[in-house]
Amino acid sequence: MIRVSGPEAIMICDQLFKPGKSGEPAKKDYSEVTEDDPLPFRRLAGVPANKVVYGRICRDGEVLDDVLVTVFRAPHSFTGEDTVEISCHGSFFIQQQLMQWLIEHGAFQALPGEFTQRAFLNGKMDLSQAEAVADLIASTSAGMHRLAMNQMRGGFSGELHLLRSQLLDFVSLIELELDFGDHEELEFADRPVLRVLAVKIKDKITGLADSFATGNAIKNGIPVAIIGKPNVGKSTLLNALLNEDRAIVSDIPGTTRDSIEETLFIKGRLFRFIDTAGLRDHTTDLIEALGVKRSFEKAEKAAIILYLFDLTQEEANEVIQINHWLQKFNKPFLMIGTKNDIAHRSPMHISDHVKEIHISCKETADIERVKNNILHCLDLQPLEANDVIVANVRHYEALCHAGKAITRVIEGLDNQLSGDLLAQDIRECLHYLGEITGGEIATEEVLGNIFSKFCIGK
Repeated sequence: MIRVSGPEAIMICDQLFKPGKSGEPAKKDYSEVTEDDPLPFRRLAGVPANKVVYGRICRDGEVLDDVLVTVFRAPHSFTGEDTVEISCHGSFFIQQQLMQWLIEHGAFQALPGEFTQRAFLNGKMDLSQAEAVADLIASTSAGMHRLAMNQMRGGFSGELHLLRSQLLDFVSLIELELDFGDHEELEFADRPVLRVLAVKIKDKITGLADSFATGNAIKNGIPVAIIGKPNVGKSTLLNALLNEDRAIVSDIPGTTRDSIEETLFIKGRLFRFIDTAGLRDHTTDLIEALGVKRSFEKAEKAAIILYLFDLTQEEANEVIQINHWLQKFNKPFLMIGTKNDIAHRSPMHISDHVKEIHISCKETADIERVKNNILHCLDLQPLEANDVIVANVRHYEALCHAGKAITRVIEGLDNQLSGDLLAQDIRECLHYLGEITGGEIATEEVLGNIFSKFCIGK
């Protein structure tokens, strides 16, 4: 399908499209079509909105293809402009030739995201909804799809609109007080009521900002760090989880010098597994030392830690010591004893907060147990259709700025600041909330940067 949008879309397509009945032999000269011709529509300009018309694409008597053409009239289209959609056959030659003919008659190829950008500029959707179009196209899991659909349908926008409308009402009353500055006894905005509202708004903004961790995990994968001493089977486990030889496996300790990241879906959830360098207390190899340092950094940022230990090497008391050491990370972690096909040891009860399993990476059932235990450790809740979760870093940054501004409003009310200072902070909060939906964005550079990440045709 080739889509043409803009004020001259119908006129341009009219020069190439000749309506006709299915099965009707092609006329050698389409200029012979007269008012008495039994065709339902002689030109696209006369086709009603949302009507599909059969016909042919031709130029100078040369027929390129039989097509179906759908006409959408402004403002009732995706872009809010007159739009023509041409459904042709899938031949690459036909598509390229039709594109060339359209360009020769005045059209030009759309830039990445241009159709969605036009929809935003014409008021068909706000900026957060427009960005959700790109997320929807890029979605690779049920969670990502549900997140993008909710945002595209205005779930996030609705929350922001409510916050902004409440703030606008109060800032209007405060600025009205400033207009009557000669009458100090006049106070249109009830300060206690404003404080209650400001606290509610702050809580809402904080909740939305805090959801970014969940949204980012859904969008980019829940980070899982695989750590442990050298040669305990970290790379072997990663390969077994992925069911492919992604990481180099060797009996030589220290083979993995840097972290390796790969994504994997487990029961509809996207996980990002990070195979790290082996942990050593002392090493004279500078590169290996940097790898160990990076392993700790990855563990700090991960949502869950898989600590692997060799059942044929490490003793029970050593594992217990490691458990105490791992607790400083203050996040879920799973103790995994490897090479159980050789050791045949039973798991210990380390504590009520730590799960220990023993596996052999050669056994498919054991790998499935690892996956199930990862899901159990995180206690993931299903994403509901109406959940409002932030997954865009631009939105997150704007919410953080808005949260700081509304915090200053609360502090100003507690310190009995003047109305003009309160109004300034409320306006700043409104500005950052407006940035998310596009109400405060006017520069072509910012919009160009956002829509450049879209694919061509959207």
